[in-house]
Amino acid sequence: MSNVESMDEFFARVGTLLDRVELLVPAPIKNIDWTALAYRWRKTRVHGYLQPVTTPHRIEPNDLQRIDRQRREIDRNTRQFVLGLPANNVLLTGSRGTGKSSLVKAMLSAYAESGLRLIEVDKSDLIDLADIVEHVEGRDERYIIFCDDLSFEGDESSYKALKAILDGSISAPPENVLIYATSNRRHLMPEYMQENGVTRSVNGEIHHAEAVEEKISLSERFGLWLSFYPFDQSAYLEIVYHWIAQLGMQSWNEDDVRADALKWALTRGSRSGRSAHQFARDWVGRQGLTSAGRVTD
Repeated sequence: MSNVESMDEFFARVGTLLDRVELLVPAPIKNIDWTALAYRWRKTRVHGYLQPVTTPHRIEPNDLQRIDRQRREIDRNTRQFVLGLPANNVLLTGSRGTGKSSLVKAMLSAYAESGLRLIEVDKSDLIDLADIVEHVEGRDERYIIFCDDLSFEGDESSYKALKAILDGSISAPPENVLIYATSNRRHLMPEYMQENGVTRSVNGEIHHAEAVEEKISLSERFGLWLSFYPFDQSAYLEIVYHWIAQLGMQSWNEDDVRADALKWALTRGSRSGRSAHQFARDWVGRQGLTSAGRVTD
C-alpha cells in the first residue's frame, strides 16, 4: 500500500471518529430571537435550533371562504389557548387545497398580538419535539407547533415522538404549547383492506384489529378533529371572485371569468381553494399586462 493510500485511509478514519464524537457533544446554545412571530425548526448535521421567519405568510381569516364551520372551531380553540384556558391539539384532515394549512396560518394573523407564536416542524424532525418544547416551555408566549401535510409509513421514530408529546409521556404536556397538524389521511397512517378484515364483533361491539387500533390511537390524541371536503362548482367560483377582488380588480366580466376559471380547474383536475387562488393570480396578472399594452398569448 502506498503512502498516499495510507494517508487517505487515516483521514477517513479520523473523519468517522469526529462524526461519532460530535454526536456526544451537547448541542451549542444559540441565541434565539424571541421577538419573531414565527419560527422553523432547523437541523445542522446533528443539532437543531429555532430559526426566526423574518416574513411570515400572513393570511387573514376572512380570506378563507366556504370553510366557515372549520374556521369557527379552530378560532374558538385558539382563542381559548391564548387566554390561558384549556384547549386541544388540532388535526385538520381532508382534500388537498381546501384551506387546512392556510387556516393554521390565519390563526397567527388573528392572535399574534395576543402572544401567539408559530413553530413549523418538518415530519422528519418530529423526533426533536422534546427538544423544541424544552426551548419554549415556561415562556409567556403561546406556541403552536405546526406540522403540515403529515403522514407516516410504518413504524417511524418520529411517529412515536409525536405520540409521546401529544399524550403518551410520563411528563405532563406544557400548558403553553399545542400541536396543529394537517394531513390528507384521517388517521395519519396508511390503512389496508386486510387490516379491517380482522375486525370482529363481540356482543354487538366492534373490536378493531391491533394494527387498526395502533393507527387510530395516534389521531385520537388530537382533541379536535376538523374535516375538509372538495368544493362544488359554485363554491369554487365564489372563491375565485373573492380573490380577484382581493387582488385589486374593481370590475370584470363575470361570464368570461367563469369560463376561464372552470377551464383552469378542469386542466388541474381540482376545484380547490388553492386552484381558485392560483387562477385569480394568473387572471389578474394577465389583465394587468393587457392594460399595460403588453398583450400575452
